[in-house]
Amino acid sequence: MSGYEQATRLRGVRYDVRGANMLEAQRMESMGERILKLNIGNTAPFGFTTPEAIVRSVVAHLPESEGYSESRGVYSARTAVANYYQEAGIDVDVNQVWLGNGVSELISMVLSAMVNPGDEILVPAPDYPLWTAQVTLTGGVPVHYLCDEANNWNPDLAEIESKITDKTRAIVMINPNNPTGAVYDRAIVTGLVDIARRHKLIVMADEIYEKIIFSGERILTSSVTGADVLCLTFSGLSKAYRACGYRAGWLVITGPISRADSLLEGIDLLANMRMCANVPAQHAIQTALGGHQSVDALCRPGGRFYDQLNVAHEMLVRIPGVTCVPAKGALYLFPRLDPDVYQIEDDEAWALGLLRSQKILVSHGRGFNWPYPDHFRLVALPETEILVDAIGRIGDYLATLR
Repeated sequence: MSGYEQATRLRGVRYDVRGANMLEAQRMESMGERILKLNIGNTAPFGFTTPEAIVRSVVAHLPESEGYSESRGVYSARTAVANYYQEAGIDVDVNQVWLGNGVSELISMVLSAMVNPGDEILVPAPDYPLWTAQVTLTGGVPVHYLCDEANNWNPDLAEIESKITDKTRAIVMINPNNPTGAVYDRAIVTGLVDIARRHKLIVMADEIYEKIIFSGERILTSSVTGADVLCLTFSGLSKAYRACGYRAGWLVITGPISRADSLLEGIDLLANMRMCANVPAQHAIQTALGGHQSVDALCRPGGRFYDQLNVAHEMLVRIPGVTCVPAKGALYLFPRLDPDVYQIEDDEAWALGLLRSQKILVSHGRGFNWPYPDHFRLVALPETEILVDAIGRIGDYLATLR
């Protein structure tokens, strides 16, 4: 008798930041082990609580949150998002805004609405793995363009253009970048947009970390694309407002909207099918965007985001055979393990060994669609003392492999 099988469309779909090693960490916890989880940028466990004004706003609106909202989202929240981009000089109105249960749901909705079997989507490597997974799930083909570690993890524009075929539909840009911490300069952003313009491609801008920048220029991609390049911008409250569990994100579509009627109809269809996004969390958006931006202090010297990433970088590069590009933004580092020092054939197995020996859970580099087993991503959210201890233990583990 055959078993009950998963759908064949899941073949090749992976999300290793919550993969097999996390299951092992959960098993170890069930046995009484204490695991330091540095695999996911979940802010709350490390003391980064949601600003009180946002919490109060959600609580105050609970009585009016019992029914469904409009499928695109609560009007006042969508207006707040539109105003946010208008203040940055971007031509957008409330009808170009959709709200969702975090950026992840909106990425899923958009790709489901636009990708036909065999369509190619250009995705950075390394990437946030949801992009590759969701393109694959919708029947598309993720085509990875390598970011250059020797050039501060910037993409090579010539390589991107060389990978475009008659099946290419869109280019994904993650800026600031997860997992590398890169912040692209204006030449990179405008160059990528120019490629999209020449080849009539959609730009999909993942900007969930756009407020978490330590050095470099904050550039909203939709401020560069103009009226002739369709730009789909994804952002939300999870990181800059430390509200991961609220699941409050938004999609803003700018550019030649009149030529995108069919796509917008498809997005609306999927938005209607899920009825609406989490209504209480939608009421947090207006308060968040219009209130005090407490994230700014976290990103300056003396702020925890800034200081902890610096400490983590300094400690990592002291380990023999470890190099690491400093993070200019986001919450992560993506260190390299020199293959001449550490002969690692399977980086997922390496991370499993770290978990079992040191009780530290990290995500291996190939989980971010990096092609080589020589990197891992470190979440730099714990307080400095915990980071110092954790990286010391990572160094101890690596010493056994040299």
